[in-house]
Amino acid sequence: MTTTHSLGQAARQILTQNDKGSYTIPTKGLYPYQWNWDSAIAALGFAEFDINRAWVELETLFSGQWADGMVPHILFHQPDSGYFPGPDVWGCGGPIPSSGIIQPPIAASMARRIWEKDTVAGASRMVVLYPKMLAWHRWIMQWRLDRGAVCTTHPWETGRDNAPDWDNTMARMNASDVGEYTRRDTAHVNSDDRPTKFDYDRYIKLVQLGRKLNWDQAALREQSPFRVADPTMTFTTLGAARDLLAMGTELGFDTIGLAEDIQTLEAGAATLWNTDLGAFDSRDVLSGEWAECLSNASYLCWLGGIESDQMMDRLRNTLETVPYPVPSNDPDSDTFDARRYWRGPTWAVVNMLIGLGLEQQGHHAEAAELARKTGALISEHGFAEYFDPLSGSPAGGKSFTWTAAVWLAWAGEE
Repeated sequence: MTTTHSLGQAARQILTQNDKGSYTIPTKGLYPYQWNWDSAIAALGFAEFDINRAWVELETLFSGQWADGMVPHILFHQPDSGYFPGPDVWGCGGPIPSSGIIQPPIAASMARRIWEKDTVAGASRMVVLYPKMLAWHRWIMQWRLDRGAVCTTHPWETGRDNAPDWDNTMARMNASDVGEYTRRDTAHVNSDDRPTKFDYDRYIKLVQLGRKLNWDQAALREQSPFRVADPTMTFTTLGAARDLLAMGTELGFDTIGLAEDIQTLEAGAATLWNTDLGAFDSRDVLSGEWAECLSNASYLCWLGGIESDQMMDRLRNTLETVPYPVPSNDPDSDTFDARRYWRGPTWAVVNMLIGLGLEQQGHHAEAAELARKTGALISEHGFAEYFDPLSGSPAGGKSFTWTAAVWLAWAGEE
């Protein structure tokens, strides 16, 4: 049987082998660049054995921040022909070539946890980092709100690329003129584990639109066919706002407007409650239509500081009935697919975010149970990108940075 100690060594080795010096790639081949929320999770993992390296990870992420405050979802530090779409397709960037969209803004929440490990030493790093994190928060509040909920403008922004949340919105999109392109992801992993060509055509169509509009946020708000108020973005933005307020107050930074932003986001979170579904759900801003999806993102409410007895009942049921929780899609749904990316598989990284939220809200028993089950999943099936929630079998990329970081920072604790 693999011991906790040897798994810890293996996890550190994965972070080290995926380390490019100042940033970490998610895994070799499949994802050769620096991804935004992956990087924030990697930093938390590094903090368990090299806290300076943890700060460097976050500092490198924010070195690609655009002048308007946006922090892109990918930074293309070095050319790599093994990934599509690369910087030539996006046609944008700030100080570093990048994508033109964001990802869940968890960097501030991870920075707070790293800072709390050594507030004295961390204070000097926060002097530079805090204003950048605050600028990104204010960019989101300026460009991405609908009735207080945070919207996504591309499925890749949420990190949940092919989640059923977007099916209805994507089905209304015409991508017949997207042109020819060659995917690289299916050369690295089983195509049955990845989004379909139907999805990918629409992903690229949205990238093409963004480039055509020079990534002008006002123009995109007017012209894009994809704008969905989403639990992932709303709860992570809300959690980050609370963490920014707490850190800023402690360190003496400008926190003007953050308390009001938190109230706005709390009201926005309430607009994501689908009464018929009995869960937090995604809402198409343009059509007003519910996605009718109970996803693992629905359980991020506690990370945002939002309590819900109904979500707790659902979580307890999931912990009892799903062999390897938390699935990214309800196993009882017609759209459930146990292995296809975000249409069913369990993701250790989202489990950790759910667990951290549970812990900070005082739900210690549920947090501990989820950590234990996630730890058992990794112990049995390795550091995969994600897992079949019914069998536990690994899927996607191997030797995955954030799964290793989850073990070090949360699931591997005794």
